[in-house]
Amino acid sequence: MARADDNFDVRTQLVRAGRRPALTQGIVNPPVYHASTCTFETLGDFDARRADPDSGLLYGRQGTPTIWALEEALTGMDPGAAGTKLFPSGVAAISGALLTVARPGGHILFPDSAYEPTRGLAQGLLKPLGMEVEFYDPRIGAGIAERIRETTRAIYMESPGSLTFEVQDVPAIVEAAKARGITTILDNTWATPLLFPAMARGIDIEVQSLTKFIVGHSDAMMGAVTAAPGHWPRVKAMAKRLGQTAGPDDVYLALRGIRTLAPRLRQHGETALRLARAVGAHPAVSRVLCPGLPGDPGHALWQRDFAGYSSIFSFILAGGERADLRHLIDDLALYSIGFSFGGFESLILPIEPAPLRTATRFEADGPAIRIHCGLEDAGDLEADLIAGLDRYAARTGSSGARAAGGAATR
Repeated sequence: MARADDNFDVRTQLVRAGRRPALTQGIVNPPVYHASTCTFETLGDFDARRADPDSGLLYGRQGTPTIWALEEALTGMDPGAAGTKLFPSGVAAISGALLTVARPGGHILFPDSAYEPTRGLAQGLLKPLGMEVEFYDPRIGAGIAERIRETTRAIYMESPGSLTFEVQDVPAIVEAAKARGITTILDNTWATPLLFPAMARGIDIEVQSLTKFIVGHSDAMMGAVTAAPGHWPRVKAMAKRLGQTAGPDDVYLALRGIRTLAPRLRQHGETALRLARAVGAHPAVSRVLCPGLPGDPGHALWQRDFAGYSSIFSFILAGGERADLRHLIDDLALYSIGFSFGGFESLILPIEPAPLRTATRFEADGPAIRIHCGLEDAGDLEADLIAGLDRYAARTGSSGARAAGGAATR
């Protein structure tokens, strides 16, 4: 069978990658290898493997054919990537990426829209290690150059932000970073390399929570760090020092999920844009935070940089209090309250972005909601959500003006 890194479209590669006969022995899905100790017949074999640990099995934590298959598939998704290491969760992957650049006295820039656990790592992990952490306006673009210091070691990005969906001008930030020899790190969970090929856009280190779209079924937790050639040795060494790996059964679920990523992501995105437009037209909603809609502050950058939309967006209700959300949420038939996104089931999540901000202000007329659009029928999801908004409006008397296209304005 031809290698998956031939000149095929990435959607084809997702089906083929990580299925080399050396890893699978011809089995369509790479088998699940449970391993800790790996034995050797002779001292010569043992010494040779220790001298070249990437040449085959050495110890379970160093990897097995199951793990290598997924790492190879993830690396192949991102043209220009040198390699990928797996972690037991997305937050563990973020930690590993940050520790590759952390040095006492160093300075790291984070967007003010960053994922809440990322903020926790910045303040609770990096600061005690002697790092200086600074949060910046995610829409700063080329202006990031003014925040760079002699001690700046990395610029972290998350685009769009996973609660409020600010789209960052990644190319402009990368250009400013490269001019000063500064590492760039991108949390690319929202888009995956399928919608935003991070390495091709100049990113040095990419983080994904595989728990979301890659696994796709809300039944396994995992993270990954993918690196460009100049940064791969550091990422690989850090993962080894930290002892980070992932269980083979979870890796198998991620391998199975990656094969259907393209059609799932397409349906997620189509449904999300349909629901965002419908929500934006409802009188109970004052703003929709969705860069896929015209009128959103990030729409032009999203059109320029992304190959499609993802599954989540947020909206602000026109008045009311958090306690009033029960009128919207409690009688929904198709949405469950829950964290995460990327699974086949739709989710609704009350969010409170304002207390998290330190560099910018987030203002809202009423409670904020995030929606993850699953793989249910889009018409059914729309009808259920609109009925919930009708209940909310009837109980609170809420109504609000909307921007063109139902998009957010700030």
